This record gives sequence, C-alpha cells and structure tokens, in this order.
Amino acid sequence: MRVRSWLVMGFAIMGATASATSGADRPNVVVVMPDDIGYGDFSFLGSPIVRTPHVDALARESLRFTGFHVSPTCAPTRAALLTGRHEFKSGVTHTISERERLSLKATTLAQVLQANGYATGIFGKWHLGDEAAYQPERRGFDETFVHGGGGIGQTYEGSCGDAPGNTYFDPAIRHNGVFEKTQGYCTDVFFARALAWMDERRKADVPFFAYITPNAAHVPLQCPEDYAKRHAGEVSADVAKFYGMIENIDDNFGRLIAALKEWGIVENTLVVFLTDNGGTLGVPIFNAGMRGQKVGPYEGGTRVPSLWRWPAKIQGGRDVSALTAHVDVFPTLLEALGIEPTEEVRRQVEGRSLVPFFQDRPADWPRRTLVTHVGRWPRGQVESFKDKGVSIRDDRFALVNNVELYDLQADPAQATNVIADHPEVRDRLRAEYEAWWASIQPCLENEDAVGPKLNPYKEWYWKQFGGGPTS
Repeated sequence: MRVRSWLVMGFAIMGATASATSGADRPNVVVVMPDDIGYGDFSFLGSPIVRTPHVDALARESLRFTGFHVSPTCAPTRAALLTGRHEFKSGVTHTISERERLSLKATTLAQVLQANGYATGIFGKWHLGDEAAYQPERRGFDETFVHGGGGIGQTYEGSCGDAPGNTYFDPAIRHNGVFEKTQGYCTDVFFARALAWMDERRKADVPFFAYITPNAAHVPLQCPEDYAKRHAGEVSADVAKFYGMIENIDDNFGRLIAALKEWGIVENTLVVFLTDNGGTLGVPIFNAGMRGQKVGPYEGGTRVPSLWRWPAKIQGGRDVSALTAHVDVFPTLLEALGIEPTEEVRRQVEGRSLVPFFQDRPADWPRRTLVTHVGRWPRGQVESFKDKGVSIRDDRFALVNNVELYDLQADPAQATNVIADHPEVRDRLRAEYEAWWASIQPCLENEDAVGPKLNPYKEWYWKQFGGGPTS
C-alpha cells in the first residue's frame, strides 16, 4: 500500500461521503490528549519520578509512534489534529488575541464523523474560538462539555477566556451551551462526564468518537492535596503539583480503560493517547535527552508520545520510528473507519494515513518534510518572524531558524550545528520552507481580527446567573 504524500496547500468546506461500514460492528474511537505534558513526563518513557502505570500499560499493548510531532503550543495542535493540515492554514497562529480561532472554512474531523453516523463528544479543553460561531457544538460535536479560553480560569483581552471565578475545583463548565456548576476536581469531572456519555452511546448501539482533552497539567498548578503530596520533598513544590496532576490523569485514564473492558467493547475501540506540545515544568527533571520545550522549535518542543491501541485491528507492542504527526490523525481515522472523504476534504487534509503501520509488515513511507512554527508574533509582524521559532525537518535532518542544521540520527540532542557540512541539505530544506511560507500567507485570516469588548464566556455566564460589570 502506498500512502499519499504530504500536500503543500489545500482548503475544505464540506464533509465526506457515507461510510463503507455501519451498525454495531463499527469501531468506537477515544482520543485522549492532556495539556502541557512532555515526552519525558511518563514512567514508560524514562521519567525517574512521575508514575503513570495506566498509560504505561496502554503503551505495552499499543502501536507506539516514537517519531511523532505536534505543534509547539496547544491551540495550534488542536487545530492541526482536527483538520489534518498545518494550523496556519486554518488561521491559527497563536493561543490568544483571536488568532486561536479555527477558520470557519475548515472542516473538522468531528464534522466528518458526525456526518457518517458517529456520535461525537468533547470533554475538557476546546481552545479554538470562544465566540458562538466557533464553539464545538457548531464544529461537529453533538455533546460538548468544555471550559473557555486556554485554561480554566484564564482570560485574555478579546474573546479568549473562561467563566468568571473558575478554578480547577468545582468549575462552571459549559454543557451543550448551558453552564453547569460542577463538583469535584476538573480532570475527574471531565473523565466522569465522558464515561457517562460513552456508556449511553454504547447502550444505544451507536458508535462514538470521544475527544477527551483535560486542561491539566496546564498552569495554574492545582490538584487534589493527596496527589500534590506524592512527590513532596523529591522535587520543588510546583513540580510536585505538576506531577500530581499527571498522576491524577493517569488514574482517570485507568478508569476509562477499565470501563471499556467492563462494557465489553475494548476489543473494537480505537484508543489514541497523545499530548498537545512538548514539555514544561518537568523538562529540567527529565526530557528524554531532547533539546528544548514548549514554545520552541527544537525536538523537545514538538515530539510527544503517540499510542494507538485497537486489539481488533492493530498489532500492538511495537515501535514505529517513521516521521509522523498530529496531521496524520484525521486521515488515519477516516481510513480505519472506512469513511471515504469528499474531494473538498481530500484537498484540505495534508497528513498521511498511518494505517499501513497497523500490521507488522513493511510500509511504503516516502520521505516527507514537516514544518513546525511557534508563531505568536506581535500583531502586524508576520514577515519579521519568518525565520524565528521555526523548524523544517525530514527523517534525518532538522533546519532550525534557517541557520542551524542538525543530523537527528547522529545527534538527537541537537547539540552540534552541521549546516556547513551539508550545504545540499541546507539548500533543499530552505527551498522547501520558502515554498511552504508562501503557501500559508493567504490563510492567515485572523491576524487583524478584533475581538469583542466582553469575553463571550463571561457574558453567557452573567446572562445565566446574573452579575457582571453592569449589575
């Protein structure tokens, strides 16, 4: 089987054709993507302190993509995963200032699955636009249980922000457009709601796509006291809380897997586990030998774990080192579920299907290049940031900021700049980057966007419960 090569440009407006499969035999899909946890923050990947036994167990049984990359920050990764193309091509170049808004011209993975008979639910962090037109219930999700902004309790100028007064404990969460004042720790609440919804869908014999996106372990560092105490004295108080948040996610993930087994659907449920960017607080403790972290162009900013478990169809317990990425999730799920995309979606998606790796046999995987760019430039300074915070890489080399070249096979830590030794590689990657940079310029639709004076989540909250600046 030959996989499609990475496309340079593409836009989409519509959905997909009817699925080739239907009924009770159609697999369920669960994608779990916690926030701000790096490659080195799991015990199965070498962390000397944090313990993640439930994710470790999944890893032992999974197809593990060890060369898997995402974007350097959170909203961009979410945009790329849900559209199958680089986030800049959907207008997402930042995490705030209206530049986190996912283009309304983009078709999401949820929309395609919804159109093909799947129940679709999101539980946790959305972060692709907080105004009504951009909310997940209008982007293909039947069931939405989300907070606003980039983190619970966070608010920025413009539209990006959460309900007033929210913390990680007992937060007000927007459920299908109406706020609910929940009880408990946010991660526990998100997983519990996801499990209840999945249980309803499986009882109704409806295949589901559950997108579980906890805001943890993103700052502010808030977690139940018993978790915060687990590593007190081993690391700083902040890192202990960070690790506590991770271990709480792991415990909830264990409950998820146990439920799938109890319901008798684990064999035909595809579970995908990944994180949304490189490491943060745990980087000084252990970073798996990589350079860099979140909000950076080096390996430590974009390489994350990617675990795929589907006992009915995937031969697990294996590592695949091929250069893979978040943009591959969309086309992989469509092929795995037997969904034929429309021509519009084909033009949008630039990722590759990972299905050829599902069985332990040779896969035709031609050379590809992957561009990651931090973005986050000040308003009106796009061109001056062209060569700042950027990496273009193939299966061996990474060109960083257009002036640093690293041989990742010989130097995975990116310690030695070999740009003078490989002028042909330098020139080739520079040329490919120039073409890519030109291709994304027409897509940067949010650069001059001006947000509302009142944050939508606050406005909706005050309308529902009263209060606010005019009361």
